[in-house]
Amino acid sequence: MNIESGIVYSAAFLFLVKYSRLESITNHIKARLYQRELDNALRVLRPPASLVDFCSNDYLGFASSARLKEMVLAGLDANPGYTTGSTGSRLISGNDTFTEDLEQQIADFHQEEAGLIFNSGYAANVGLFSSLAQRGDTIITDELIHASVIDGARMSHANKYIFKHNDPGSLEEKLKVAKGRIYIAVESVYSMDGDEAPLNEIAELAEKYGAGLIVDEAHAVGIKGPGGRGCVNLHGLQNTALARVITFGKALGCHGAIVVGSRALRSYLINFARSFVYSTAAAFYTHLSVKMAYQYLQETDHQVSIEKKISLFQALSRHLPVAISDSQSAIQGIITCGNERTKGLSLKLASHGFDVRAILHPTVPAGKERLRVCLHTFNSDEEISGLINTLQNHL
Repeated sequence: MNIESGIVYSAAFLFLVKYSRLESITNHIKARLYQRELDNALRVLRPPASLVDFCSNDYLGFASSARLKEMVLAGLDANPGYTTGSTGSRLISGNDTFTEDLEQQIADFHQEEAGLIFNSGYAANVGLFSSLAQRGDTIITDELIHASVIDGARMSHANKYIFKHNDPGSLEEKLKVAKGRIYIAVESVYSMDGDEAPLNEIAELAEKYGAGLIVDEAHAVGIKGPGGRGCVNLHGLQNTALARVITFGKALGCHGAIVVGSRALRSYLINFARSFVYSTAAAFYTHLSVKMAYQYLQETDHQVSIEKKISLFQALSRHLPVAISDSQSAIQGIITCGNERTKGLSLKLASHGFDVRAILHPTVPAGKERLRVCLHTFNSDEEISGLINTLQNHL
């Protein structure tokens, strides 16, 4: 073989290798998606439908509130120099006194020393857990903890243990074998079942073993606690928890999140939380809407309205021939079992005008598939009654 032939052969060989690798990647993508289809678990994006909303996290109706919109627009008029973008990360050009004042106002509301805003609850949990725990430390999480905490814990390289859902005895078993600095992660109200963590018992164990307790209050703020401050304030544990993650995209109807805790924790996260350090800051409008949402939360007792909707749903749903999650929150789970059945029921409800989403395996354990009903202050009693009647006819 001459030199020219060898060059051509080598080029052809490299092309085939490259093509084979790309084809392998494409086939891998297609195979994973096909398996999801076979399992009736393929996720797809759906545009908004003109159905009765029983699926969004807008529990207090803030996202569509005319009053809150008026407050935000008035705030924009009062700050004519705002920019449409933040222009950079908080550590470069995206910081301002408005945001820092807002962080302190939110921390004061939740009776904490300080707070640091992140662009989402996911970014807050990933930044918090990946930076706090180090190799040789231990993170212990409830088995139903949110994926963002799981991802943050993985990135930390710490030892990881899981305790049985809401089971202090199981938690203590893990605490006894934990090494290094110990962090306990729970949600105050769980996103799929809507049930509450036994925070008092968990806090006692954290104190007994010298562990740092971190509470995700995403689905509690606005609904639970004095003035909607959340479950930590409800149980008077604000001086016990190491940190709380509070998201703005649920009951507050906005976007973003904040970690509240000590001033030292805030400074630590500014220095070591990569999801904060390397993210472009949110725009002024986003932070203004959060400020107005907190003001609106304190204007009216929104909790009374949502509690009435929860009580009505529970009174009507107790006669359904399926298990209902033990929840005193705006999240009510109707356990239907099986991806195919659950998806079918969701579609049947949609055909009757109700937007209730199916929560499927692997998001929840096999056999625990459910319809996740989210209640809102704007759901009329007739709409709730109609939903239950429709379910009664098709379960």
